[in-house]
Amino acid sequence: MATEHVHVARTLMDHLPVLVVLVPFLAAPLTVLLGSQRLAWPIAFVSSLVSFLISIKLLMQVIDGGVISYHIGGWAPPLGIEYRIDAANAFVLLLVSAIGTIVMPYTVQSIKSEISERHHTLFYTMYLLCFTGLLGVVATGDAFNVFVFLEISSLSTYVLVAMGAKADKRALTAAYDYLIMGTIGATFFVIGIGFLYAGTGTLNMADIAAHISTNGADRTIETAFAFIVVGMGLKVAIYPLHLWLPNAYTYAPSAVTSFLAATATKVAIYVLLRFMFSVFQPDFLFEINALRWIMIPLALVAMFAASLIAVFQSDLKRMLAYSSIAQIGYILLGIGLLSATGLSGAIVHLFNHGITKAALFMGVGALVLRSGSSFYARIEGMGKVMPWTSFAIVIAGLSLIGVPGTAGFISKWVLVQAALEQGWWPIALAVVASSLLAIIYVWRVIEVLYMAQPADPTRREAPLSMLIPLWIMALSTIWFGLDTDMTMSAARAAADGLLNGFSIGGTSVGH
Repeated sequence: MATEHVHVARTLMDHLPVLVVLVPFLAAPLTVLLGSQRLAWPIAFVSSLVSFLISIKLLMQVIDGGVISYHIGGWAPPLGIEYRIDAANAFVLLLVSAIGTIVMPYTVQSIKSEISERHHTLFYTMYLLCFTGLLGVVATGDAFNVFVFLEISSLSTYVLVAMGAKADKRALTAAYDYLIMGTIGATFFVIGIGFLYAGTGTLNMADIAAHISTNGADRTIETAFAFIVVGMGLKVAIYPLHLWLPNAYTYAPSAVTSFLAATATKVAIYVLLRFMFSVFQPDFLFEINALRWIMIPLALVAMFAASLIAVFQSDLKRMLAYSSIAQIGYILLGIGLLSATGLSGAIVHLFNHGITKAALFMGVGALVLRSGSSFYARIEGMGKVMPWTSFAIVIAGLSLIGVPGTAGFISKWVLVQAALEQGWWPIALAVVASSLLAIIYVWRVIEVLYMAQPADPTRREAPLSMLIPLWIMALSTIWFGLDTDMTMSAARAAADGLLNGFSIGGTSVGH
């Protein structure tokens, strides 16, 4: 009997790469079939938690540079679909599943005030589909599957953004703009996949990489590269392809923005990294030096232009949205440096910015719950009546600036090191200078919260179901700023794996 139990345990361990996606995928239709608002949240929370625990286990297995190859249906790649887990995507899986799980308790009170009650079950269904899509994009090793999961997450995201219409009808316009831009991006991406298939005869990413490595790149593959980078550039919100993002983040329900700001663009960046470094491989990239001279200038423009725009916003949500565009610039800067240190900085900033922005938008959501708006004029003096919420926002704001002792400092410090390694001291100065701009708009928030009298002194602190997730995220920005072992180890392993393409061997699991 004991032997049987061990066998079952081992079998379950073998299936972890697919279970991380399958659990929330099955939970989504279950919430609809049951049709119960009372059961929708527990189903969503438990499935998110299971995916989070699986992600931790997967990262532990591959953080030393290992690879897990899972063959769907027992069909070996390249004929069959492969889920391929290495340090790069295990790290992103951890971020997505952690944010998704921590946001769940936060949604209970938040959506009551911002989403119509009759849509609550639909909200959890759409959330689970978005969650599934993001995890699937990260886990799969099949290029077309990336597109399929990208569409699953995108279509559900449009619905989630539109649910903000109860508070502001402009959420419908924001969702429509997001849909149009997202569809254009997805179309470019799938055209690129088509060109890749035409040039290599396969859709398995490792197989495509082997083909390009052996036979070199021709005009078809170069065209595929261009379409994929532009298509994902729209999803990432690379400046100037960012126009959908400010309205989507501003008018979506606070719980939705907290989840999307920390995960959606980060997953899109991961796809960009996976194709640029694993599929096309660094040798191919170095031959197209134009990439460096396009990506770094756009990243620098984003860092300064978006930060300047953020300074002059009068809505806290919109300010944070433009801040996200600036922070994406830092990640792209690390990628454009095309070095192990630069890539490590980009990957660790992807994680650190994710937790920082989740904390900030959660804090804003708590303010919206009590004030009814995220406009500065409506939240004046809230630091005096909502001290716990406001202090958590300040802590996350310090991480956004990059103050020593916070997670934001670590990733910016690594990016400065990467620039200095190559003798590009103006780039290092630019990272520091753009961080100074962040001081201005974070200080404006502190002024609004603490240096004015509250319009309504009788307002209460946010409920514990919102404060606890908010403080978990706020304290994590300090934790990962002081203890960098896990994040930097994972980022370095991910960078090394990406720079080596698909050359690192791994464990194959066929089922």
